[in-house]
Amino acid sequence: MNRPNESEHAAYYQGYVDQVSESDIMAVLRGELDELDVLLARVPAEKETYAYAEGKWTIREIIGHLIDGERVFGYRALCIARGEKQNLPGFDQNDYMLTAPYNHIELEDLLSELRLVRLSNIAMFRSLDEAAWNRVGMANGNEVTVRALAFIMGGHVRHHMNVLKEKYLSNPSAA
Repeated sequence: MNRPNESEHAAYYQGYVDQVSESDIMAVLRGELDELDVLLARVPAEKETYAYAEGKWTIREIIGHLIDGERVFGYRALCIARGEKQNLPGFDQNDYMLTAPYNHIELEDLLSELRLVRLSNIAMFRSLDEAAWNRVGMANGNEVTVRALAFIMGGHVRHHMNVLKEKYLSNPSAA
């Protein structure tokens, strides 16, 4: 599969797409689950609700945010693959976090939920033909292809894995 062109998504998402250098997005989507498991296996339970600064999300909230993002991007991909013509709604990640219960859910359970949602999206992507991958729809007022959404999903997780490594797990007192 070809990588998406910059014209296939809003400029805001280019940073996520750039996180994925590979062209086999399905391998990326599958592999990230194991990478997250390995990365977060060393987080002690008492550090799961650690945030590196005031107003920043905790480790649990980051994984919860990934779950929310995975659901939203997956829904958009499904709708557009099926030919939806309506503009799909955006989502404000900070507004979502205001009512999210993620700090009350153990990290292991959040990782299991993320795995289930990601595997569901992978199964959906596997069923698509070339026309569906290239189909263009509207999300949050911007044109986007299904292919771009898959790369955005992969890059979104990579972005947050990098944040976890740099801001949460590199500090010995953090984890």
